[in-house]
Amino acid sequence: QVQLVESGGGLVQAGGSLRLSCAASGRTFSRDVVGWFRQAPGKEREFVAGITWRTGTTYYTDSVKGRFTISRDSAKSTIYLQMNSLKPEDTAVYYCAASILPIIYTSRSRYNYWGQGTQVTVSF
Repeated sequence: QVQLVESGGGLVQAGGSLRLSCAASGRTFSRDVVGWFRQAPGKEREFVAGITWRTGTTYYTDSVKGRFTISRDSAKSTIYLQMNSLKPEDTAVYYCAASILPIIYTSRSRYNYWGQGTQVTVSF
């Protein structure tokens, strides 16, 4: 049974920072991809960033480039999303997701396992 457990969400003022964590267990992710998605109220769940476990290759959606950084700690089986210069429009529930495919896809349909989500709220 695969488990992805997110943590690190919270309330922060615009311009502030948060670091999200996603602890993975239950399978060997050495060839997989882990991504972060987010869903704001009334909106579709959207891709934010992804990383390959094996090579550390990353990919970001345009709206977070230069502000967010995704990274991995293989020894801890944990993925991080460092979020800087946060904006009110970053407010959403953030989800960690894992794909058994070796390529970073932005479509949620390509991801097989999901965490429960963590709320990020950015105030004005």
